Amino acid sequence: MLPTQHLVSVWNPLYSRDVDQHFSTLLDWARRAAEGKASSDDVYVWWGKVKSSSRLQPMARRDDIRAMAKRLAADDAPETHLYVTDYRSLYVGRLFEIAEDDVSRDDREHVPAYYTNLGLSCDFWFMLGDIRRLVTDDLPGVAEELRKLHNIHYHDKPVSLYGGMVDLPLIVTRPDGEVFFDEQDQAITGGRLWVEYDREVGGGVAAVQRDLRDNVLGEKAWKSLDWTSRTSVAAAERLYRDHRDDPAFDFAPVILGLAKATEVQCNAILRAAAATLPLPVRSVNIDGQSVDLARARSLSLGQLARAIGGDRELNQALAQKLENGAWFTASFPAVLDDLASVRNPAAHQGRVDRDTASRWRNQVLGVGSKGHLVELAAVRPRRP
Repeated sequence: MLPTQHLVSVWNPLYSRDVDQHFSTLLDWARRAAEGKASSDDVYVWWGKVKSSSRLQPMARRDDIRAMAKRLAADDAPETHLYVTDYRSLYVGRLFEIAEDDVSRDDREHVPAYYTNLGLSCDFWFMLGDIRRLVTDDLPGVAEELRKLHNIHYHDKPVSLYGGMVDLPLIVTRPDGEVFFDEQDQAITGGRLWVEYDREVGGGVAAVQRDLRDNVLGEKAWKSLDWTSRTSVAAAERLYRDHRDDPAFDFAPVILGLAKATEVQCNAILRAAAATLPLPVRSVNIDGQSVDLARARSLSLGQLARAIGGDRELNQALAQKLENGAWFTASFPAVLDDLASVRNPAAHQGRVDRDTASRWRNQVLGVGSKGHLVELAAVRPRRP
């Protein structure tokens, strides 16, 4: 099976305020759907690949994009991304459809007004069902994330921010297979679109993410964390910092964020490790059902603890297959159980006091000790 192809494009920084209209349009349709004034199928926005007025030759990669449009129309189309950047920020959109006709005339309500107001002509239009913030105001961070994408028309080499952004949009693959819009990850957003969640938490989370990377966890550990783990722990830390001096505040959302970051990272580790194990070993009993851990994405803290620590054959296999496997299989299941005992009441209207939140925040982030996330970041399948 050929790897899934994605697209990378840029927006002109001179249009930066207008680009925000894409998010506003998508948010407006999400609001209408929530109010019953539109269907879920109406929640999308068109993003246009603006045609340069100085370009005389046909657009490069046109046939590739037409082929991608056909693949997207199939019922079993995989999650496909449009990455857009102004070099300092990076967003990923969930790509549902590609159109070559001018949708600004036929589907005006789903097209930001600036395309028409500025008289912009577009080579293609990309239908996005959701948009997620990856990097904000962090040029080195954008360069690092784009290197995870490989340009199929440049010897399959990683995308370079300097010298590589030509003949846009780039046709790329993502060797790590990362997905950003899995339905099982919606617990962090409360069932909302990522564009809604990102608008709510705002730039404060981006600043906290940079601080956690540079001053708390370290770049190596931060880069090893799953995207959802990063977002979740940064949102929890921002909330904690905003309210740490208020003893009357309910810190339950802080615990839920820390738990989600831990849970998502542990699921990702277990899924990657299980893929290297025989089916009988990686198939475990979870609440009375046989679960293939190579496919599981959303095991709870308690289920993870029982799978890792309660199945002897799996436990021994993981200890051998994983770097930092001794900690993961011997010490970590107890951590998961303890965190679950705090997280579960917090998720069901139980109030969490500041001291409890501070204790778990310090343990997870490693304030005064080596934190659980740093330990988890060091857990990965051993190279053959």
